[in-house]
This record gives sequence, C-alpha cells and structure tokens, in this order.
Amino acid sequence: MSSAPDDSPRLRSVTREIDAIDDVLELADARDPIVWSRRGDILVGTGGAAATFRGSSTPDEVARWWQRIADTAEIDDPVKVPGTGLVAFGALPFDPRSAADAVLTVPRLIVGRRGGRAWLTRITPADTDDGPADSATSQPTPHPYGPHWSATLGPGALTPDGYQDAVRAGLDAIASGGVAKVVLARDLAGTVPAGADLRRLVRALASSYPDTWTYAIDGLIGASPETLVTVAGGTVTARVLAGTAARGADADADTAASVALATSTKDLDEHQFAVQSVLRALRPYTAALVSEEQPFMLKLPNVWHLATDVEGTLAGRASALDLVSALHPTAAVAGTPTSAAIEIIARLEPFDRGRYAGPVGWIDADGDGEWAIALRCAQFHLAADAPSTIPLTAYAGAGIVAGSDPEAEMLETRVKFRPIIDALA
Repeated sequence: MSSAPDDSPRLRSVTREIDAIDDVLELADARDPIVWSRRGDILVGTGGAAATFRGSSTPDEVARWWQRIADTAEIDDPVKVPGTGLVAFGALPFDPRSAADAVLTVPRLIVGRRGGRAWLTRITPADTDDGPADSATSQPTPHPYGPHWSATLGPGALTPDGYQDAVRAGLDAIASGGVAKVVLARDLAGTVPAGADLRRLVRALASSYPDTWTYAIDGLIGASPETLVTVAGGTVTARVLAGTAARGADADADTAASVALATSTKDLDEHQFAVQSVLRALRPYTAALVSEEQPFMLKLPNVWHLATDVEGTLAGRASALDLVSALHPTAAVAGTPTSAAIEIIARLEPFDRGRYAGPVGWIDADGDGEWAIALRCAQFHLAADAPSTIPLTAYAGAGIVAGSDPEAEMLETRVKFRPIIDALA
C-alpha cells in the first residue's frame, strides 16, 4: 500500500534464521530490485510492499512517518543482527523542491546475509493471520537472471562544454564571496531495453566495487563510496569523501596521483569544508564525537579519494533518519554555505538532480540503519510509457572551490561516471 504522511498501517514482522543462500540477489525483482549490499553482506526486499511512504517530503517528515510505523509494529526477531526485524528501504531527493518523490518502502519479504548468518523476514498487516510464525522459514524461489543487455548512452542536458561554462559561473560566484564551495554535476541520458533484468547491473557494480554501498531502490541503482551515516546500538559513524584523483595507469603513476592528491591545498581545503559540515550537523545529537585529524587515502578501482571517518555516541533517541535529516545535504555534495550553494546549483544545473546526491539506505524499528549518499548512480524511469525501452539518467559531479580548473573538473566527472557506464555496458 502507498501511504500519505498521516496513514500509518500496523505491521507484524517475523524474522527467522535460515540456511545460507548462494546468490541472494536472485531473489530480487528483476524489473525493480530492492537491494543493499557491501563486502558480501546483503539485504534484498521482494514480494511487493507492506507499506510505502511516497511523496514530496523532507527527510524529517519521512522520519516521523517511520516512527509511527515502528511504534505500533509487532516484531518477532530472535536473530537481532543489523538488518533483521522490521526494515524499510529509502531513497530521498537531493533537494525537497525536486519533482522526484521521497520513497520509504517496507517489503513483504526481506532476505539478508551478514557475517556468515542468513535470515528471512516476513512483514504483514498486524490484523491478518498468515499462519504460524515459523512459516517465515519458507524460503522464496530464486529466479534465474535474464539475458545480458547493454544501455545506449549520450549527452544529457549539460554537455562537457556546457559543464565547463557552469564551472566558470561557479567560480565567479566564489570570487564574489557568495560561497566558498559549490558542487556542480552533469548528466547523461540513455535507455535500456524494456524488460531488462536490472539485477545484472546491481551484480556488476557489487562485483567491481565491493567496498562501496551497492544499492537499488525504486529504480535508483548505483555504487556509492560515501557513507552519510550509520547508526548501530547507540554508535554513530560517517565517512566524508571530498577530493578526488584518477588512478594512475601504472604503479608509479598511481603513486604520483595519490601523493599529488594528498598534498593538494585545493583538495585539502575542499575536504575540510565537508568534514566541518558533518561535525556541525552531528554535534547536537551526540555526547562524544571524534574525527581523524588528517584525511586518509581511500583507494577505489577507478579513483583515489581523500577520506575522513567520524564516530560518536548518541546523546538521545535520535534515529538514523533523524541524523539523515540533520546531515543532508553535506558540503561534499552541495557546498559551503549549504543554502547559498543549493541556490547556485539550481541556477547553474539545467536539470533536476532528483535523488542523485540524496540519501539512500535502510532503517529498522529501533532507528538503527545504514545510509549512503546516492553517487555513481543512474535513475531508471520505470513508470515511463515506452514500449521498447526504459529511459535512464546518470549523474556525476565535482566540488568547485577557488583555484578549480574547469577542464580538470569536467575530467573528474568523467572518471566518476566510469563505474556506472562500465556496468551499463
């Protein structure tokens, strides 16, 4: 069912441990998969929705709806590891003014694997009788993957030359003192064949980029290296990424690229903007909050990133979605000051970002969850009335600060497009 903000169905959730399943992804819906995966741990939602919030809403409105759902739910969960019990998967727009909906959905069936343990959760309306609780161990049927496919991709609303013009305009705004940093994105437009098995894209991303959060929610599919926030048993963690360099073609070039990024004043300044924005957002919710003094070098198959981990202890009962609301958008995907940067983005980007650079992840009834920033992604427009193809839009961006070079920033977006373009091919 789809739910308005004041419509909160009572749900029953029953979780049982099960034997390991070789390929959990085979249980996902081929046309509209719900997946959250990293380093072999995976959650897959299937079987339709027990409840869904969908609409033009801010993260705090979504958080309030979820709290009402969680407060009235009946939960039977002897497994008690992250991802068990009542769980909802969500993807929220970058800007609440976006035409894209915020969505938070509770699948009827969730199959998970973490640290060698596997489980199955069935979620039903609380006023129905679905038989004994142990019927939750009745495993769903896997579905073989459909044929291989490839996407057709081309320029979007902002061409490479147009993007460089936008960067120049962003530099003018920085020079005038309006902002210290602004993150500008560009887009690619494309199609895949109607009926394409989108699990193949999820599998390609998870295989090539195992250290990222691979996600698929409501047609948004990607592999994000950036944790927005994780909440687990009162502990809060986040990973800030800002500052990027392409990997070198050989070992010497790769080392040189890493050293150049680690010593770049421009990139270090950009990174510090992002770290401070996260610390400011989290301090009101934490009793203790620490971050590394210096960023470390995060190595991914296609890029180096400057990265800083942040960890704290919750001071109250804030949920993962409450912290998402406080954190989003970070300086890493918007700029500094945030409100001014968002207005410049709206003026210079000739498209609606939708859920690109917005929060994506999951939350449970205790408020714990894992949320990333939707990067390295494509949005599939599943409801489009196209008999032979499914439209898609892919996005990549770069942080612009004083001293940025328009061509270099455009080339950085090309590197960031690589994961999703390679997987789509």
